[in-house]
Amino acid sequence: MDPILSYELLRSFTTPVVAITAQRDGKANGMISDAATRASIVPDLPRLMILVHKFNYSHDMIFESGRFAVHALHRGQFDLIERLGFESGRDRDKLAGVPHRPGGLGCPILEDCWAWFECRVINLMDTGSSTCFLGDVVELGRGPGKEILTPGYMRANLPERWRETYLTKLAAAQAWARERSGDVKPVIWRGPGT
Repeated sequence: MDPILSYELLRSFTTPVVAITAQRDGKANGMISDAATRASIVPDLPRLMILVHKFNYSHDMIFESGRFAVHALHRGQFDLIERLGFESGRDRDKLAGVPHRPGGLGCPILEDCWAWFECRVINLMDTGSSTCFLGDVVELGRGPGKEILTPGYMRANLPERWRETYLTKLAAAQAWARERSGDVKPVIWRGPGT
């Protein structure tokens, strides 16, 4: 199989660019992802799935708290992509200076986004290098953003000043995931602390 063709074809299945936030033990964090998707067609039972790599600080926060918020970003939020996507929350408070408030479950809700969804984890699946979290949406809302940010738009309009950093971080994440993707373990979700 041609890995370049495989990657290019699979990229068409990505979701909007999102910021995922979590809170645990009084510490809040945020990250950037393009792996969040609707997991229900029932209007009164909204659900989302997110895929979070295990190397992300947010991964353990979500796993241990059983809560997360997903924010679909708008096209004017490239600065937030750099802020939440290029460093680890282990090293600094990535949400410092980013306007947000606590949601009903305690997750940080970003004031500026296209839409937001606060979720309670109801199940998960190990993928080796990441965890797929299934969440019941308990609160949601619209933000002020007009046009949703897609990965294609992001790549086409990537600011030149951080293109090299983006590509370096992407290659490192791909290498890390390649090493661990075969190590899938069955997990039974029993709630926070499992």
